[in-house]
Amino acid sequence: MRNVFQWTLAGLLLASVAGYAGDANADGWKRMFDGKTLNGWKTWENPESWTVENGELVGQHKHSHLFYMDEMCENCEFYAEIKLNHGGNSGMYFRGQEIGKSPKGYEAQLNSTDKDPAKTGSLMKFSQITEQLIPDDTWFSQHIIADGTHIIIKVNDKVVVDYVDTKNTYAKGYLALQQHNEGSVVRFRNVKFRKLPSSTK
Repeated sequence: MRNVFQWTLAGLLLASVAGYAGDANADGWKRMFDGKTLNGWKTWENPESWTVENGELVGQHKHSHLFYMDEMCENCEFYAEIKLNHGGNSGMYFRGQEIGKSPKGYEAQLNSTDKDPAKTGSLMKFSQITEQLIPDDTWFSQHIIADGTHIIIKVNDKVVVDYVDTKNTYAKGYLALQQHNEGSVVRFRNVKFRKLPSSTK
């Protein structure tokens, strides 16, 4: 009986550990944020702009980019649930070429009511959405699929950008989150990514 109990306890502990950030699920998704700490993330500018509150990753105050250091994106999916305040502006970067400052890479815009005409779902500098898709202070999802030269951005599971960058401007790099400016408050939860097979696109 003791051995059975020990194996059962060990199984429960392993199942528990599998739910921590950094572990991949059976479908390949890897949680990037554990809801408690900034483990796996790093910023070189205004680190005080990033905190964890009530299980959410919060960006506010001065301009800053938070880089995910555990993995890089070549062909990958990048997903998060987001809430922005009125006038808030943020972004999800992928295939970022530089760390330590603003990434030189692709950015999927997060913006409902900031003065910037590029709204949530835009692939900045490549494919612009000018319609406000999400009300202020409302949770929504943004899902990026970067498969070779083919980039898809979904907002609340709806495809808003389907773009082929024939130049393959950014082939591989870091994932990052943006805190754009004083006055913006952005909240992230359920932040995750998964790798895609090598692509010929």
